[in-house]
Amino acid sequence: MPQLAFANSFWESYDVLEKPVKAGVRKAMQKFQLLSVPELHADKGLHLESVHNARDARMRTIRINDFWRGVVLAPDDGSDVFLLVNVVRHDDAYTWAAKRLYTTNSVTRALEVRNVVAIEQLTPALEKAAAAADSLLFAKCSDTVLHELGIDEQVLRAVRTIVDKAQLKAFETLLPEDQCEVLQYLAEGFGPDEVYRDVVAVRRPVDAGPDPDESLAVAISNTTNRITLVTGPEELADILEKPFSAWRVFLHPSQRRVAYRVSYGGPVQITGGPGTGKTVAALHRVKHLLTRSPDTRVLLTTYTNALAGSLRENLSLLLDRDDALLGRVDVTTVNAYAHGVVTRLEGKAPSPMNDREERQLWQRVVKQLGLPWTEQFLAQEYRHVILAQNLRGRDAYRNALRRGRGSALASARRDQMWSAMEQFESMLRDQQATTHLKVCARAADLLAGSAPTHDHVVVDEAQDLHPAQWRVLRGAVTPGSDDLFITGDPHQRIYDSKVSLGSLGISVAGRTHRLRINYRSTEEILGWSTGILSPVSVDDLGGEGSDSLAGYRSLLHGRAPCVEGYGSEQAEVAALVERVEGWIGQGIRPSEIGVCARFNVLLDKAYEKLTAAKIPVVRVRDNPGPGTDGVRLATMHAMKGLEFRCVTVLGVTASAVPFAREVTPAMVDALQRDSDLLRERCLLFVACTRAREALAVTWSGSASAFVPQPHRRTGQVA
Repeated sequence: MPQLAFANSFWESYDVLEKPVKAGVRKAMQKFQLLSVPELHADKGLHLESVHNARDARMRTIRINDFWRGVVLAPDDGSDVFLLVNVVRHDDAYTWAAKRLYTTNSVTRALEVRNVVAIEQLTPALEKAAAAADSLLFAKCSDTVLHELGIDEQVLRAVRTIVDKAQLKAFETLLPEDQCEVLQYLAEGFGPDEVYRDVVAVRRPVDAGPDPDESLAVAISNTTNRITLVTGPEELADILEKPFSAWRVFLHPSQRRVAYRVSYGGPVQITGGPGTGKTVAALHRVKHLLTRSPDTRVLLTTYTNALAGSLRENLSLLLDRDDALLGRVDVTTVNAYAHGVVTRLEGKAPSPMNDREERQLWQRVVKQLGLPWTEQFLAQEYRHVILAQNLRGRDAYRNALRRGRGSALASARRDQMWSAMEQFESMLRDQQATTHLKVCARAADLLAGSAPTHDHVVVDEAQDLHPAQWRVLRGAVTPGSDDLFITGDPHQRIYDSKVSLGSLGISVAGRTHRLRINYRSTEEILGWSTGILSPVSVDDLGGEGSDSLAGYRSLLHGRAPCVEGYGSEQAEVAALVERVEGWIGQGIRPSEIGVCARFNVLLDKAYEKLTAAKIPVVRVRDNPGPGTDGVRLATMHAMKGLEFRCVTVLGVTASAVPFAREVTPAMVDALQRDSDLLRERCLLFVACTRAREALAVTWSGSASAFVPQPHRRTGQVA
């Protein structure tokens, strides 16, 4: 019986098909698996036929219905593995297939595809232009170096015509994937040795011989980051039923390298932009750690309850819902873990107050003591200095460095500030209350005098954790090999927590890895969204320097984001309804559509109008299950950790993003103001990068200053 493999290009085309066409694809694929190879060629229903004038003689098409064809790469070497590469309208299928050539990369040994006709047509004209150019983008790279990185002769000829990054970008959809990625890294300034290590070597099979095996089956087995091999009818049915999530279960070689490394000598840190698979790598690391010993206990933790719930569900899927394995993993937030530690070791559950109650308490402190500072400034001093440095007395505070605080405090002022801190804590005791961070501080103290609770700790979304929370995690596990596996992205820091991991006894020196390929969003969405952060610099995860999105890219392509302004909020919401109706009409399920805004007030209006239009809607805060139908509505903060095929970000106005109440006035603390504005940028960046295929960003009145200028438009959205 033939084996079926699916290229990423197939999923991209399949996801946007209307339901009847998808049903036809499923029927054809199921029949495909039931026939022998000779029967496939003879079957009149599938109508497997060659492509006239194809540049790749292995190209075939199969019948889906009268109007759609599947494009298949058939083996010519006696093997039985067929690769499904696209689903295209009947007339376009033959044109598309005739131009593509599939080859085996000489170094990575992976199967890759190029638009060979377009490259042949473009190269001669570009060679003439290149001859007159002052400089070429890859002039410093010799032919030998490029060959060693997997660049073949045809691509090399094209490479020698490229003048700048813009011209390289124009080539991206034509070039073979592995070779294109090599060129993109070189263009960003990475050296050949770095590119070989981070891009090429991680994909090259360990047992690769001196010459590549041209067998289609072997090449497919070497291309797990772009090809899904299906082993039987049940797996086929499952993967075709859930195509949107199917791509997430496979690890890119760079992800697999960090997730399944046998052991690390201490804490390890994995960073990367949105959609680079950090969470997937964390989940697979948990799986790896569990399989090393039958007694291993793992703490898998993150910042919010919603993220913890998502981790719990995805880990269950990864472990095939094996209760024995799942029983050895605690999946929870850091705050909940700390709460449990205090409850267990002190015999009484603490009662942390919410943010609103804490703010009111600080207001009382300001009023009672007649202080010259705002309640916001006091709360930030308490959070970023007192609790962050674990200061326990007036003298310790007098001598403390107030890194990141822009307003200097003389000794007398520090004494006055410490009195405010004491007053605040006295009020907490009077109310028999506490704060979440104080619970964490207490849990860390208790853990310091007791045995660690886990063998390993895996942390997701680490960028939002406070130093007090890090002390809890440091105390949860004995320092040593494989103690902490940390994933995060400082560009998604939306809760203003900055740390120096080294100062907390968490040294990741020599054990840091960066993921640079986005597997969620198209390059068009990614490029626009990174423009939100381009005017600013971002501190790295450990607080020791700056972090960069250099080399961060997507290999997927699609439509440019729709960025529009409206004359009124009513018109903006009406356009939202029209847009959502259009997406659903294209075959996108309502649950694959996300709508977010800064405030619930605007979301309530969107809910009302979508419901009136008979569109099912659910709120993310109500924790709808994955099987619940309905467009997802969420605040920008609640979008963290979520992803959708289509996303609309509403109400991106000058008054909402940034929101003035969340930004410290410059006269109070200029450094904190800069930090607050960066946090607001990151919030918008996070919301926009939840989209996989389509993104719309809208506002009424004046647009936020964070919206990249060239993309602002005013008018109706089609």
